Amino acid sequence: MNEITPEQARKQANKKSIQFIIALFVLYILFSQGNLFMNSVMSEGGRFYNPYIAEHFNYIQGLKTALIKPAVWIIKLFGFYAIHNDMDVLVVNGPYLRINYSCLGLGVMSFLAAFVLAFPAPWKSTLKMLVIGLISIYLLNIGRIAGLGLLFGFFQSQRNYFEYHHEIFNVLVYIIIFIMLYFWIKRNTKRNPTVQA
Repeated sequence: MNEITPEQARKQANKKSIQFIIALFVLYILFSQGNLFMNSVMSEGGRFYNPYIAEHFNYIQGLKTALIKPAVWIIKLFGFYAIHNDMDVLVVNGPYLRINYSCLGLGVMSFLAAFVLAFPAPWKSTLKMLVIGLISIYLLNIGRIAGLGLLFGFFQSQRNYFEYHHEIFNVLVYIIIFIMLYFWIKRNTKRNPTVQA
């Protein structure tokens, strides 16, 4: 039975770490820049605008709608009257919120997807973490949009002072994602007890 020396184990670990970092970097660039490119393809006036793709494959608008409708429902649940269109939420006697590309959380989703796919874990675990993580980001984003509508609806005087909601959202989501990834990595890197012969 061939046993690996500590030096060989260290070299293997270093090689796996470098492979992970390269895969993470490549996947993140691919996902984040791919989404930016597709936003240009699907946005009228964008550099690479394509009307056919914009009409039939506009997942970015689909995500906006999937964020706006539940957020408006939550705002209405608290007694406000809110209306919306494809990218705006208007709370009557309250704030006007515009949901832009930067509001969708695609950067955070790109990081999560790149990390989970680059990490050497079983596919079942990878798929489970990917689904749970993306749904968590989506739900937190709905909460942010609804929360802004409610906050500015209740505290009208604060509308001009709360400019950092993107940064606060990103920090909060990254903290939650890092906690989730910590436990996921811990579960997927448990060492098997050594068997003595």
